[in-house]
Formats: sequence, structure tokens, C-alpha cells
Amino acid sequence: MPTIKLLDSIKIDVYSREHPPPHFHALYAEFEELIVIDSLETYAGKLPTIQRKKVIEWAIDKKDFLLENFKRLNPRL
Repeated sequence: MPTIKLLDSIKIDVYSREHPPPHFHALYAEFEELIVIDSLETYAGKLPTIQRKKVIEWAIDKKDFLLENFKRLNPRL
């Protein structure tokens, strides 16, 4: 489960052996949110509002980067 970005203290992870839809994990303290790459909508979980806003602002311009990492780590999907 490589961490592909650290935003302040928020980890952005993309795991191998994942399931569709393509998504990433944002982890902050005891919180975790799975975010769909294409729509940036929540798939599961919840981050605090301030941290979620930081993640979404970063991810808006990084969708291609996130999708490339998801596909590289999950070539069967």
C-alpha cells in the first residue's frame, strides 16, 4: 500500500489488489475516506471537513496521476 502523497498529516494511499471503481484512500488520524478518482465523491468513510477539503483541492488536478497509480497497482481492473 504505497503512500503516494502526504498533505500535511493526511496520507494519500493507493492499494494493490483493489476493487472497482478506481479510488484512493485518504487517512488522517483515526479517519479514513475512500474517494472515487473520476468524480471525487466519497465511496466509503469520512474525513473531517477541513482535511477533506485539502484532499479534494489537491486531487482536482491530480486525477490522471491517481488513475495511473491505481491502474499500475491493479492491472487486472
